[in-house]
Amino acid sequence: MYKILIVEDDRVIAKALSSHLSRWNYDTKCVDDFKDIVDEFRQYDPHLVLLDIMLPFFNGFHWCQEIRKVSEVPIIFLSSANDNMNIVMAMNMGGDEFIEKPFDLNVVTAKVQAILRRSYSFQGFVNVIEYHGAVLNLNDATLENKNQKMELTKNEFRILQMLLENTGRIVSRDSIITRLWESDEFIDDNTLTVNIARLRKKLEQIGLEKMIRTKKGIGYMVEQ
Repeated sequence: MYKILIVEDDRVIAKALSSHLSRWNYDTKCVDDFKDIVDEFRQYDPHLVLLDIMLPFFNGFHWCQEIRKVSEVPIIFLSSANDNMNIVMAMNMGGDEFIEKPFDLNVVTAKVQAILRRSYSFQGFVNVIEYHGAVLNLNDATLENKNQKMELTKNEFRILQMLLENTGRIVSRDSIITRLWESDEFIDDNTLTVNIARLRKKLEQIGLEKMIRTKKGIGYMVEQ
């Protein structure tokens, strides 16, 4: 799931942006502490930033420069200060797009989608499996849900990948064992049971305790 950091001092606008983008299945976070936006940026690690120009303490131009020191993440400026000088300044400071206030939320969404598509379609970001907001990254064997991210062992990753690839269908224990045999570890029926138990404990830690269902005598499944 793409993560979007909203740096907007007007709480009404920030909330409207967050609510609208969430309906398009984006994960959003609104900055509350404007004293150190880079720190919030590092902690959240977004794929895109929506950045107002007029902010407390330091303006958006300053924070765009600071973010550019640590990341090339796309930045969209949002501002009612829409004269040519501000637009040129926004682009020169490292911005990728400028949207004038007041704006249509659907226009913002369209521009967000276009920039994310251009920025990530050739960088392997699409190599994920998403399930009801949870994201299994096939590149680094990590699972993320509700801003919580955890690493999976090789067997946990292969089990979860197989179940998600077959969402809505029962996957037999024998099929999973065969898949795990691709590794250099010996897998038997008891080993599979242990691996499933460990995986369920990890899922529970990030709010996914009901993700894997047992079909007694057959196998396991992830329901749609």
